[in-house]
Amino acid sequence: MTTRYRVEYALKAHRRDALIEFIKGLLAVPFVIHSQPTATADDISLPEMAAHAHRRYTEIMKDVEVLINDHIQCQKQGKIERSKLRFLVPSVGTFFTPLALVDAFVAQDKRRAISSRRFVAPSFNDIRLILNTAQIMSLSRDGPLKLVTFDGDVTLYDDGQSLTPSNPVINQILSLLLRNVCVGIVTAAGYTDGARYQERLYGLLDAIADPRNGLTRNQQMNLIVLGGESSYLYKSSPGSEYGLEKIPRSEWQLPEMQEWEEKDIQLLLDIAETSLRESVDTMRLKALVVRKERAVGIVPADGHKFEREQLEEAVLVAQKTLDLSDVGREIPFCAFNGGNDVFVDIGDKRLGVLCCRRFFGGVEGGETLHIGDQFLSAGHNDFKARLAATCVWVSNPAETVKCLEELTDLLDPQVQN
Repeated sequence: MTTRYRVEYALKAHRRDALIEFIKGLLAVPFVIHSQPTATADDISLPEMAAHAHRRYTEIMKDVEVLINDHIQCQKQGKIERSKLRFLVPSVGTFFTPLALVDAFVAQDKRRAISSRRFVAPSFNDIRLILNTAQIMSLSRDGPLKLVTFDGDVTLYDDGQSLTPSNPVINQILSLLLRNVCVGIVTAAGYTDGARYQERLYGLLDAIADPRNGLTRNQQMNLIVLGGESSYLYKSSPGSEYGLEKIPRSEWQLPEMQEWEEKDIQLLLDIAETSLRESVDTMRLKALVVRKERAVGIVPADGHKFEREQLEEAVLVAQKTLDLSDVGREIPFCAFNGGNDVFVDIGDKRLGVLCCRRFFGGVEGGETLHIGDQFLSAGHNDFKARLAATCVWVSNPAETVKCLEELTDLLDPQVQN
């Protein structure tokens, strides 16, 4: 049974996506009007109900498409304050492409029978998946798609696990590389040498090196791993130690990142560490503090597990503490819940995706797709990627595979030039 506390907790601002909630509210009206909860399974009115609901849902999706197109025009003209969508959803961000919401709804309605439901209104997940399909459709139509970036844990593999040879996402990534689409794995895992990344990604790295998969030398080198959000970059290089070549920061960092001073980086981490230690003491957590070159975090002691509320409390306390500090306003950072730990990293996914775009020759945001699992407003490290690229929001690695299957089905079957 859902408790009142859980309902109220789920409605907190940091647990909601404003655009999805806006669309969900619009769809609630035709659901209430057209649904037939008192009808029986063989009632002749049920097909009519589904047809009416489908028509109204489609009309609403078309209206949202128009709002997004108007928002994009306002972006281009530098008059974002004139966007009606911004007026209705003040926190809405940047759109790099239009969204094919009508076609996406039709496709998802066939899969999820949204229009035929009598008791369950269009849900958060329904709308999330419609937006995913709409973004994939728009990219495949308007293209060219030049770069796909991925989060690691819960996007490519289960939390804390590795990319093993049996993972079906490997074939999908190979399909992208064969189409000359570049691939970046932008992960919070921050390691200073390639050995640890090889341990986490060995299934993919071995597949790239395998000549039976038909990748050219250039295609093999079109995979990069950007660790610590935006701190360490490695390029796939079959034959090299660990199958990865470390790239000097001078070759991929953004100009704004090159201006950061080491003393300020360490000061920010000092403040973050103090905040995390206070959370450990306040909530009496059985935790270990881990300090890295460009990150600091807490992990549970052996045999212990953090509760979700404890994780989010520690994230939000660290976030607010750093937001109020002078150095936190100077150097971008990311405070996030990694599943069963909390970390504060220097940099964030926006910078990570921008670095990938720069490394591959200046790819545009509308030519880039980022796939991740953490897109809520606080403590979720994929959120800022929305400022750097088009995005798809998945909830597990199986959804990532489905999205990539959908994408490759829509792309031109011929290898891109």
